[in-house]
Amino acid sequence: MRAWESNIRRVTPYTPGEQPNKPGMIKLNTNENPYPPAPGVERALREMDPDRMRLYPDPSASKLVKAIAQDKGLSEEQVFVGVGSDDVLAMCFLTFFNSRKPILFPDITYSFYDVWADVFRIPYETPALDADFNIVVQDYYRENGGVIFPNPNAPTGVECPQEEIEDILRHNPDVIVIVDEAYVDFGAASALPLLKKYDNLIVVQTFSKSRSLAGMRIGFAMAHPTLIRYLNDVKYSFNSYTMNQTALELGVASIQDRSYFDETIQKIVATRERVKIRLRELGFSFRDSKSNFIFVTHESCPAGELFEALRGRDIYVRYFRKPRIDDYLRITVGTDGEMDIFLDFLENYLKHR
Repeated sequence: MRAWESNIRRVTPYTPGEQPNKPGMIKLNTNENPYPPAPGVERALREMDPDRMRLYPDPSASKLVKAIAQDKGLSEEQVFVGVGSDDVLAMCFLTFFNSRKPILFPDITYSFYDVWADVFRIPYETPALDADFNIVVQDYYRENGGVIFPNPNAPTGVECPQEEIEDILRHNPDVIVIVDEAYVDFGAASALPLLKKYDNLIVVQTFSKSRSLAGMRIGFAMAHPTLIRYLNDVKYSFNSYTMNQTALELGVASIQDRSYFDETIQKIVATRERVKIRLRELGFSFRDSKSNFIFVTHESCPAGELFEALRGRDIYVRYFRKPRIDDYLRITVGTDGEMDIFLDFLENYLKHR
């Protein structure tokens, strides 16, 4: 090894879901919304003045911050925006997880958490979910340098009840607790009301799932103004212009169309519930999902086998080759038509294997 190689920061990177691009494929592997963004988003895109692209965007993202604050019933000083919730969460890790004590997050969870911890040299421990994929709140009573978990959890879709979230907050008054709510709009209760009681809570959400804007990369954090101020201090020390002109305009347009947002959420939830019934009939089992995906295992057919069979038919789902979940598939809820093709394939395959 040459001398300079010893100074390289080496990590095992996060592996995103496969992004195939084939005619006729059914893409149920990355939890994207199957419906287009709100009509106002398309209109805002058409009306954008190209001359603005030569100018830097507003570094404070004030227009988008204001729209989010109004939608959530918060002050603008309680909102921070970034390039998708991944950017926001990474900024939170960098800003708030700086003690020598380990941060805590579940052993089965969003697989970016350990990557950020490794990148920023943050020690961490991963308390195990129970056999039903629930957080064991008592595991978060121990001394730590911070807590983070998704709600609903990924990739399981299991919701942590608000009283358990508050229990974790009560037992961790001296560290930052982050609740990652990327999927909360699909039926789970948000921890947002707890902001009034706990100044160490950060709630993170995204436009990628429920607002059909994964391609625009818009995420945001909501917290006490002091925490938002600290986040902005770090952001401005890293990159002042994180949000581009287009993302700012389209994000505001999306927020303003509440009826379309409600309509698409209702369609996805209705499809999810219908698909659950059919999956059970086909021999699958799963915890009740409050997200836009279902995390399933089959009574007799290994997940790896099903994953390859589906892939051979250009139907893409997510398979994690990890301890405890290597016999599960994560299935994004698509349109009714996509899910019917998916279910018909499963029925035929399982009948003739």
